[in-house]
Amino acid sequence: MPRADTRHDRDFPYWLVLACALGLWFLYRIAVDALYLQILRTLLNGAWVTFYVTVISFFCACLLGIGLALMSRSGSIVVRQAARFWVEIVRGIPILVLLLYVAFVLAPGLVSLWNWLAGPFGLEPAGTRDFALIWRAVLALVIAYSAFLAEVFRAGLSSVDHGQIEAAQSLGLKPWMRFRHIVWPQALRTILPPLGNDFIAMVKDSSLVSVLGVLDITQLGKVTAAGNFRYFETYNVVALLYLTMTVGLSLALRGLERRLRRR
Repeated sequence: MPRADTRHDRDFPYWLVLACALGLWFLYRIAVDALYLQILRTLLNGAWVTFYVTVISFFCACLLGIGLALMSRSGSIVVRQAARFWVEIVRGIPILVLLLYVAFVLAPGLVSLWNWLAGPFGLEPAGTRDFALIWRAVLALVIAYSAFLAEVFRAGLSSVDHGQIEAAQSLGLKPWMRFRHIVWPQALRTILPPLGNDFIAMVKDSSLVSVLGVLDITQLGKVTAAGNFRYFETYNVVALLYLTMTVGLSLALRGLERRLRRR
């Protein structure tokens, strides 16, 4: 009897047909309606900001998440508890609250620390305004997602059979070589699907940076709607842009998962 998840994978994607039909209808409306076309041109500028913030934040969050995952597997209880403290505290704070905290508390504090160090080291002092809002938003997303990604990486590393690690030790491989050639390639198969899901989630959560005035899709949508009072048309285009990105990434992720299952 075939597994339930296999049968579901073989289902004809009627939902995708419906989604594509709706997308094509909206594209037709945009092509024939001057107002829709003007809104789209405006919001496309924000799409680049959304993509930029998401990619930079996710890359840095992955690096920090890997570090936290390795710390959680350390032989030192102090290092393990420090990693657990970071993960549990950060995961317990809503992303919007963390975003505001980083922007208006942590960022000014970092500027003050820089100015305190600037004198003894002969560095140029900075003002709070020199810490751009877009980088405050990136820092907040990095901190927020590092905690979630740390758990993803930790689970992936723990999924590798310990016997293979012991075999690599018996061959005299150093810890870095064991991680690079034995642990990481196997853990990557387990990590990729949830990692892709978190990337898609970050695309959507990046809309929260609009509260800081960063000109992403959401912020430009709010400004445009406030100017033309055409909320229906404006937010239709905003939703279409986000759906195009998230559905496209979701389909790419499913294709990658199928390729990994064949190997």
